[in-house]
Amino acid sequence: MKSYSLILSILLYGFLVSSVAAYERLKLATTTSTANSGLLNYLNPVFEEKSGVRVDAIAVGTGKALKLGQNGDVDVMLVHAREAEETFIKEGHGVNRKDVMYNDFIIVGPASDSAGINGMDDVILALRKISEKSSLWFSRGDDSGTHKKEMILWKESAISPSGNWYRGLGQGMGKTLLAADEKGAYTLTDRGTFIALSTGNKIGLIILSEGDSRLFNPYGAIAVNPERHPYVKYKLAMKYINFLTSTEGQSLIARFRMKGKILFHPHNGS
Repeated sequence: MKSYSLILSILLYGFLVSSVAAYERLKLATTTSTANSGLLNYLNPVFEEKSGVRVDAIAVGTGKALKLGQNGDVDVMLVHAREAEETFIKEGHGVNRKDVMYNDFIIVGPASDSAGINGMDDVILALRKISEKSSLWFSRGDDSGTHKKEMILWKESAISPSGNWYRGLGQGMGKTLLAADEKGAYTLTDRGTFIALSTGNKIGLIILSEGDSRLFNPYGAIAVNPERHPYVKYKLAMKYINFLTSTEGQSLIARFRMKGKILFHPHNGS
């Protein structure tokens, strides 16, 4: 009887191992905003169930995500820094970029608002007031899409931020928001991550400046160029991209909400 049970256990173990091994694996480099917001945990299981492909996601800043793609360390990227993405493709590192979704950036800070920017829809004027008042500002400082956008906005403001009031953290969006909340600092964030943390009562920061067209934040998916790195799983990468941009994928993005609040808008308006 013991012998029979042992054989049954071995067969069951072998079945489980073979079932796990049967799944192909896709390496995705993406931004901390898609992870911190909960979007990946919402989308990827649906894709995995339909395709039989497991997604191994690495959540870093867009700059690091693109570097992973450039080195051939991942198969596909979901990022949000259009100018950097276009350079990446122009240099031959990536192919078949597709628009996936968008949201926007916002300036958040303490309710006390020492810079007096509450309600401003001109982000350049808001940044100038923060600089003039030397109000504490926390920058991600990590070459992410959000950090790249911040640097563009400071440049347009004709300001080179420096001094004790300006601090680069080298952290992802979630940790930057938590630090800004603790110290009463201003920061630039994508709306999705902010909604996820604020509705979860993890931070008490409020939105102070929003609505400027310069704060538009598009996300795109890019496959790593198989001609540069023949070993990458290009077909799986395209399967994932096609899922994100399909009617089903776009509908899922549209339905992803936090206490009724929209975090990301699908590119096709589903």
